[in-house]
Amino acid sequence: MLTRITIIIALAFAWLPGLHATELLVEKQRFTTHDFVTVSGETIPEVTIGWEAYGQLNDAKDNVILITHFFSGNSHAAGKYSPTDPQPGYWDAIIGPGKAIDTNQYYVISSDTLVNAFPHLPHVVTTGPASINPTTGKPYGLDFPVVTIRDFVNVQHALLESLGVSKLHAVIGASMGSLQAIEWGTAYPDMVERVVSVIGAAAMDAWTITALEHWARPIKLDPDWNQGNYYDGNAPIAGLASTLTMITQQAMHPISFNQASPTQETLPAAGLESILNDLPATAFWFNAAAKNAVLADANHILYLVRANQLFIAGHQENLAAGLANLNAKTLFLPAKHDLLLQPYLAQQAVATLKELGKEPQYDEIEGVFGHLDGLYSIQTKAALIAEFLAQ
Repeated sequence: MLTRITIIIALAFAWLPGLHATELLVEKQRFTTHDFVTVSGETIPEVTIGWEAYGQLNDAKDNVILITHFFSGNSHAAGKYSPTDPQPGYWDAIIGPGKAIDTNQYYVISSDTLVNAFPHLPHVVTTGPASINPTTGKPYGLDFPVVTIRDFVNVQHALLESLGVSKLHAVIGASMGSLQAIEWGTAYPDMVERVVSVIGAAAMDAWTITALEHWARPIKLDPDWNQGNYYDGNAPIAGLASTLTMITQQAMHPISFNQASPTQETLPAAGLESILNDLPATAFWFNAAAKNAVLADANHILYLVRANQLFIAGHQENLAAGLANLNAKTLFLPAKHDLLLQPYLAQQAVATLKELGKEPQYDEIEGVFGHLDGLYSIQTKAALIAEFLAQ
């Protein structure tokens, strides 16, 4: 669920690990599969996603680590597309030569998901409601089938099959990426040797499902959304901006959110003049979100929300049944001060695995960024991740 932080926020915290210069240069590649059948039983004639890789695939093709990305992220997990890029990929602190996920040793693959939240970013390649339906020659809109986390995994599986990869040394993901990582372990238990769940969960509960619904409602209430039929008219930018602001706030801890916000004046004149006027903090965050909204797609975000709301590992009746099929070694790394996917969700998965006679590992990420500690504080767990991958 991690939000795509605005350039303003990225620059404000440019001193953090993971936001430094890198020598790793990468390129975006494309993968296409045809007649993809979803969990809901629908068939998508053509699915295309982007992907990138770091390191070298060995002759045995068994040194592969798959990185699965967060809600509004994409496959750009490490490195830069060119030396002049202002920022490297989001986990550059732990992916690269000599780092925790050592590209001198592992071949690291990261892919865009179906219905990526920001399909209008230059380097994002994804199929979703904004894509052209070959049957009609127009964007799918809400005719696109509902997709699940398992569907994301199955597209990634098709990508790996095309590369001749039949064994994964590990699957590692943050937030929504952690859901995919766990689902990989339950869907393809003989293929996955290790799973690392960062700031994640193995199942959604009523609290989290409702929190996610708050992300969907501003879009649905924007008249420009028009039941998903806005591709020939005005996109619901106002609703999108509200959604993106809410995602950002929920993904941050009050400490970091307040540090990044402008100082609130005492009784600001604009606030006293009219309730229609923004206050400094709200103007800052909503204006930043509005600039990012043009790169997102409202329907894509709604589909992502639903995919996350529907998640339970293994798609079984209960979590124990879903996790029973998981053979991989597991490491759970929630953020101690996460207010979005709270640590109790990871603890629930750990407790369930122990009841099943398995031996999960658990540790917590310290920091002041809340859910975003899965990005900005991940380097504090670099040694632990490296040790887990070597087991």
